[in-house]
Parts: sequence; C-alpha cells; structure tokens
Amino acid sequence: MIRAAILMFHPEPEKWVTGAYIKIGYFGDSDSDLRFQDEVHGPLILQADKTVELLYAKYMKALIDYEGLQRTETYMFPIEGFREILLNAINHKDYSTGIPVQISIYEDKMYVWNDGKRPENLPVDEIYKKHSSIPYNPKLADVLYKAGEIESWGRCFDKVMEVCKKEKAPYPEIDANSRGVMVLCKPCEQYNKLLKDRPRKELLPNVQLEKLSQEEQDRMSPILKYLDDNSIITNAIGRDLLGKSVATTKRYLNRLCEVGILEQKGAGRSSYYERK
Repeated sequence: MIRAAILMFHPEPEKWVTGAYIKIGYFGDSDSDLRFQDEVHGPLILQADKTVELLYAKYMKALIDYEGLQRTETYMFPIEGFREILLNAINHKDYSTGIPVQISIYEDKMYVWNDGKRPENLPVDEIYKKHSSIPYNPKLADVLYKAGEIESWGRCFDKVMEVCKKEKAPYPEIDANSRGVMVLCKPCEQYNKLLKDRPRKELLPNVQLEKLSQEEQDRMSPILKYLDDNSIITNAIGRDLLGKSVATTKRYLNRLCEVGILEQKGAGRSSYYERK
C-alpha cells in the first residue's frame, strides 16, 4: 500500500517508481514524423486530468461547423471516452517495467498504449461485454475508486460505448499482446465529415522555412504546424502550443516575422500575428 500511496500522492513518484508518467507525441505523415511532444508528471491521481486538458487544448484542435448562427466544435474523439481509456491505462499498467503510458496523436486517429496485461480470463473480444472488475493493480484501483475516479464494476468500456454511441464514434479497437495493451481511437462521424470537407490551406513555403535553422524549426514546430491550418496566431495561443514563457513565445513569433512568415498586426494587448 506504501507504493500505491507514493504513486498516487507524492509530487515526484518517479523518485521511487521509474516511468510513472505519461508521454504524448503528435505525428505527421508517418510514424517517424514526430512534430512535437510532451510529458505529464506528478501524482498519478492528477495525471489523467492534466493529460486530458493538455491533449484537448494543444494536440486535438476542434473542427468548427455552424448550424444556422450556432457555432459548434467537434473533437476527433469524445473527451469523456478518452478519459475513461486513459484511467484504464493508468490503472492496469505494469509499473515494474519503467515504461510510461504512451499516447500517439495523428490528424485522424489516436493510440493509447501501456505495458500492462489484460486479465487472462478476459478475452479481448469480450471486453465490450459485461464482465467483473479484474484490476492489474488492485491497490491503485482501490485508491482511484475511493477518489471517485473509477467504478469497481468493470464498467470502463461500458461507459466508453455509451459515449461513442452518443457521439457516433466507432468503438476503440483493442490489441492486447505480450508487448502490452494498445487502444486505437478513431474519429467520430461528424469529425470525419468536417475533416474531409475542410478546405486545406497551403503549407508554409519552403523558401521561408529555409531561413530558419533546423534547431529553430524544431523549437517552433508546434507553431509551424498550427500555421499550416490557421492564418492568425496570438501570443496566448503560441504560449499554449509551446509551453514557454511570454517573453520566449514573443521572441519566436518575432523571429517568424523577420523571415517573412508572419506579420504583426495591432498593438499592445490587442496585437496578433497573421500569415503573409
């Protein structure tokens, strides 16, 4: 129980348990095209909410649509369903291996992987059927249950199904093998439609990017990716994308103005940057 308490509540559980964190990466056209990444550390009891907030603010932009004058936002995968999947990964992970939970984000899919093992008496094809709760880490599950984060009835994927039905999203695909458990989340129906119909902006011209060093491109990759799909960026958006200070973000945005990618508009708090 001491180990469970350290994992759940200590501000730096990795001092005692290596790999007790969550690793996130955004990928472009291939698995080798890593655009940017983050890590979520701290007490396990807080990691799920911190990860959900980070993913849905920085990694998964909502696609916009209008019903009359009503503006609607659609995310690739329902937030409530993702949170259940993430809590399940945290709860069932094998913490003896030192490998973090890993989340891989693409434009049209998302993978959540942990190095735990599914219960031997629960085949993958029966996970979406009613089954008893068989946690890989019973003590962690007990803490999460008492904290109100999970139930003790094995209903994680029941709740995922409910959310997916409501949002017209396919049920996540589960691959459990000797290397761990991988959950593939695919886009909901409306997101797929908006993604297909969305007019694509031209990518940033290479002639402009070549004025930046490779180190600068790597550091600014979240902003550069954002500008592939958006014509306007503010200092606040830049800070969210980079996770840097106001001064550092402003320096990067001014550098993009110097090479002709952006042009500053307005002044003071109302200022913003627009793609040329």
